[in-house]
Amino acid sequence: MTQPPLFPPRFPVEEFRSRLAALRAVMAERRVDLLVVDQREHMVYFGGYYCTGAMYQALLVPLDHEPVAVIRALDAPVFSEASWFADSVAFADDANPIKVVAETIKARGFGASVVGVERDSHFLTVNRALELERLLPNAKFVDFSGIMWEMRQAKSPLELAYLDVAAEICDRMAAAGFDAARAGVNEREVFVAMTSEAWRNGADNTPVAVIASGPRSATLHASLGGRALTEGDILHLEPVPCFRGYTARMMRPKSIGAPTDEQIRTAETMIRIQDEQFRAMKPGAHAKDVDRVVREGIVAAGLRDSYTNITGYTLGLTLAPRTSDFTRVFLADSNWRLEQNQVFHMYTSARGMAFSETIVVTPEGGKRLTKIERRLFS
Repeated sequence: MTQPPLFPPRFPVEEFRSRLAALRAVMAERRVDLLVVDQREHMVYFGGYYCTGAMYQALLVPLDHEPVAVIRALDAPVFSEASWFADSVAFADDANPIKVVAETIKARGFGASVVGVERDSHFLTVNRALELERLLPNAKFVDFSGIMWEMRQAKSPLELAYLDVAAEICDRMAAAGFDAARAGVNEREVFVAMTSEAWRNGADNTPVAVIASGPRSATLHASLGGRALTEGDILHLEPVPCFRGYTARMMRPKSIGAPTDEQIRTAETMIRIQDEQFRAMKPGAHAKDVDRVVREGIVAAGLRDSYTNITGYTLGLTLAPRTSDFTRVFLADSNWRLEQNQVFHMYTSARGMAFSETIVVTPEGGKRLTKIERRLFS
């Protein structure tokens, strides 16, 4: 068995403190005394704590006091193992988590303060937000939506190392899937080969792949089927593993049997156009200009009549219930500029085939973290 890659170290406390300092600078600018952090990605990014979504949990970040986590008692061992925070309040399963959060805020002296909340959170539902405001009638609530998503755009060296591992897992998964894929083999056997390779090489125990074949090869978000591969099929593979919460992604097609000349030309054209897009991905580039290369190029080449979907989106720390991070996307009207060390999933598809890469923005252009050969496999 091929040895898995050497894993990078865990984030040191110094990196978490740096993130917290940057967050507090924004809080001060917006005059927020206490921030309620309850999106899972942000709880991990700032606190190191992976919680479940079964019950509401939150990190309370004061502007100038030590943070405190309000956690489910059942998860206390996980919190102690993973988080660098020293202070926590644990609640039993028969407690009301929102009430515990409100009581903790008052007990720490912030009951009449300016409290920031993530109104774009999956976990602070309308009912929970209204209840929190009712329990804290003297507090002033302000919206902190989008801010922490923006703060996480440019990746640190250690974050890039995590993404490198995830990308290598992608490559190994695709190779294992293609090795298993041949006429007569069930899609699920290919999926088993991919997922086994992922977990063997360090992937988190989360969904790690998308697979579709034959008439469904153009369905990029297909659910797992059970058809046997047949001669003439195009098999679509998309490994989407996470390593310590950081996801890399990559799409490749394989022809079951010899591909047609048209399929080969189509694949080569898609790759050529997308490679041009990658070269344009330099710091300061306009996102809409980067997008235009693929959006207009694919249509001009006659591979599509129209192009309505995005051509790329943010990659990094991504946890359920989100499967993709659309903080930054590439569309025809995307009015933002690329920054060094942003990471994106750049993809294109046409005629039942798709190609994509995990790309980091560098001064020389987009650099591929996923490195498996770019071609129509057969």
